[in-house]
Amino acid sequence: MADNAKKLSPDDFKLMSDTGQAFLDREKISAPSLTFLQDSWRRLKKNKAAMVSLIILVIIIILAFTSSFWQPHNPNATNPNLANLPPKIPGIDINGFNGTLNQSGTRVDAYAQAGAGKGIHYLMGTDYLGRDLFSRVLYGTRISLIIALVASFFDLTIGVLYGIVSGWKGGRVDNVMQRIIEIMLSIPYIVIMVLLILVLKPGMSAIILAIAITSWINMARLVRAQTLELKNQEFILAARTLGESPLKIAFKHLLPNLSSVIIINMMFTIPTAIFNEAFLSYIGIGISAPQASLGTLISDGQKNFQFLPYQMWYPAIVLSILMIAFNILGDGLRDAFDPKSRE
Repeated sequence: MADNAKKLSPDDFKLMSDTGQAFLDREKISAPSLTFLQDSWRRLKKNKAAMVSLIILVIIIILAFTSSFWQPHNPNATNPNLANLPPKIPGIDINGFNGTLNQSGTRVDAYAQAGAGKGIHYLMGTDYLGRDLFSRVLYGTRISLIIALVASFFDLTIGVLYGIVSGWKGGRVDNVMQRIIEIMLSIPYIVIMVLLILVLKPGMSAIILAIAITSWINMARLVRAQTLELKNQEFILAARTLGESPLKIAFKHLLPNLSSVIIINMMFTIPTAIFNEAFLSYIGIGISAPQASLGTLISDGQKNFQFLPYQMWYPAIVLSILMIAFNILGDGLRDAFDPKSRE
C-alpha cells in the first residue's frame, strides 16, 4: 500500500504570488496601539458637551490669569463720579449695551449725565463706587480659580497620600485613620470656617486653611477604597514577591491605576471649592473688601438688583458657567476613563 501511495515532488509545491499575499494582508484585522490615556482622550473627544466645556474653561482661565496685563481699568480703583453706569460696548446700539438707562419711561444717556468723556466706556458697567465691573469680574474669577487650584493641590497631596497609606497598611492603622476622617466629617465646613475667622481675619488665608483641613477627605476615602481593591491584584502581589519597596509600588503600580479616580474626583472638587468660596464671600465671611470675588460681587449686586440688575447678573452668569462647565467636563472624564459607568 505504501508503494501505491503517490510520492510528492518539489514540483508539487509552489510559492504564493504577491497577489495572494496581498489578499491575506487585506484580511488581517489590525488597529493602532493606544495607551490608556490615549484611548481615554479618544473617547473624551467624542463627547461634544465635554469638549465644549473644556474649551470654555480654557478661555475663561486664560482671560482671568492674563487680565492683569490687558484689563482696561484697575479693578479696585474708585471713581464716585462714574458710579452705577450701565454697560456700554462701542459700536453697539442695543438697549442694555449702549450706556443708556430707562428713567421715567424715557431712555437717557447715563454717560453724558455723569460727565464721562466720549472715549470712556465700561463693557459691564460700574458698581456703586464707580469701579469697572468687567475688571472686577475677571479679578474675582481669578480669585475663585486660585481657591480651586489650592483645593486640587491638597487633594493631590494630602488626600492621595492619606488614602494610599490607609488602604495599603490596613488593619489597625486603617481603622485609626478612618476614625480620624469620620470625626472630621462630623464637623460642618461652615463651623470650621467660623472658628478660623475667630483666629484669623476674613480673607483668602482663612479660606485656604479651611480647605486644607477639609477638602481632601473625599479624595482620601476614594483612593483608600481603590487601594484596598488593587493591593490584592496579581501584579501588585508579583511586585511584592520580587521585593519592591512599598514606595516604589505606590508610584510605579498604584498611582497609574488610580489616575482615573484621582482626575475625576478632582474635576468635582474644583466646582465645590469655587461654590464654597462664593458662598462664604456672599455671606460676608470670605474674601473681604476691597478685593473682589464672584461671591462678593453677587452680594454687592443684589443690593441694587431692582434698579441695576446687571451688577448681579454678570458675576452670577460667570459663576454658573464655571460650575456647569466643570461638572459636565467631570462627567465626560468619568465616561472616558470608565466606559462601563455609562451602562
